[in-house]
Amino acid sequence: REVSAEVWMHEPHPGLTVYFVDQPGYYDRGSLYQERGGDYADNAERFIFLSKAVAHMARYLDWQPEIVHLHDWQVALASLFVLEQAKRDGWRHSPGTCLTIHNLAYQGFFPRESYELTNLPWEYFRHDGAEFFGGLNCLKAGISYSDVLTTVSPRYAREITTEEYGCGLDPALRARQQSLFGILNGVDYGEWNTERNPYLPEAYSAEALEGKGIAKRKLQKEMGLPERGDVPLFGSVTRLADQKGVDISIAALEEMLAADIQFVLLGSGQAEFETAFQRLALRHQGKVAVRLGYNQGLAHRIEAGCDFFLMPSRFEPCGLNQMYSLRYGTIPIVRVTGGLDDSVVDIAEDLEAADGIKFYEYSARALTKAIRKAIVLFQEPELLEHYRLNGMRVDFSWEQTTEEYLKVYEKALESAKTRA
Repeated sequence: REVSAEVWMHEPHPGLTVYFVDQPGYYDRGSLYQERGGDYADNAERFIFLSKAVAHMARYLDWQPEIVHLHDWQVALASLFVLEQAKRDGWRHSPGTCLTIHNLAYQGFFPRESYELTNLPWEYFRHDGAEFFGGLNCLKAGISYSDVLTTVSPRYAREITTEEYGCGLDPALRARQQSLFGILNGVDYGEWNTERNPYLPEAYSAEALEGKGIAKRKLQKEMGLPERGDVPLFGSVTRLADQKGVDISIAALEEMLAADIQFVLLGSGQAEFETAFQRLALRHQGKVAVRLGYNQGLAHRIEAGCDFFLMPSRFEPCGLNQMYSLRYGTIPIVRVTGGLDDSVVDIAEDLEAADGIKFYEYSARALTKAIRKAIVLFQEPELLEHYRLNGMRVDFSWEQTTEEYLKVYEKALESAKTRA
């Protein structure tokens, strides 16, 4: 059957046009991908349609794009539609395609019959193409047929070519290793800053840190904790999911709350983790405060008011909260994985540039040891300030990220010329 859609346009700024694919039957839903914990039954159809729309727009808009930059499995098939139309349908000067993988664990895997919705030749449905254990894997198709691939940190680009982190797609990624680039995500410092921030009680900077102490006392009061400047305050803003290391966080805190520390959490996710943190707060009243859900203002205040920020992720393609923490003068405690390793410097790596605490083993024991290091660091005011100032002066702005993407786009353009 034929399905049509309207294309809507919006120009929020000069030189920037946003196109919307309006197909109410597919996209007028209560959520993006699932409801009540289950995926929409027609997700294959919905996102194959979206991928087709992307390729058609790239070909038939009044202007011709040089690059089609795709993100994750939902539109990864667009690279294959571009390739097929360039090979067999007379699309001369087709654009280069760049696929960015934000999280390899989400792949868009569907039954074999879903491939028929693409209307593509079956020659692409093979072990080194779109096929995966007998079904259609949208992300694998994008990995196989995009001109260049990127992911959101240099270390994650290396990790995903290994069996441990490859989520079954490591052979496909190793085959494209020469076209795979890790580029660390940028931070929007227009929003995430400590000097012009409506969410914070007091402005502060690397040159004037007094406001951070005020932010700590205000956060303690807001969360119902004793207002104490002499106690280290640990915090976390996170999805309560296995990926984020929630299990080892709970186990480590169970042990470390015997010490004179405080902990605040903002997050939501798996019910068992929500319950575990609520129970932790009940058992340690005056030391632990938990807010379930999402609150943008509170997220900023936790970043600003805490002394240390916990990110013990099992895996982390990039991570942003550790970068926010650094800019806010809050010392991140991170496991060495993905973008966490690329963006945080431990004292064992560089004394002069140290701005965080790292640990390697994924275990409550290793995280507990890292928290003990933080407590010792808190008792050394000069060293603590050294860490804070280092973090606040690190630059993760989009300007640097943009330069790296421009280099990758050039490679995509070169690859596209070989199709002409």
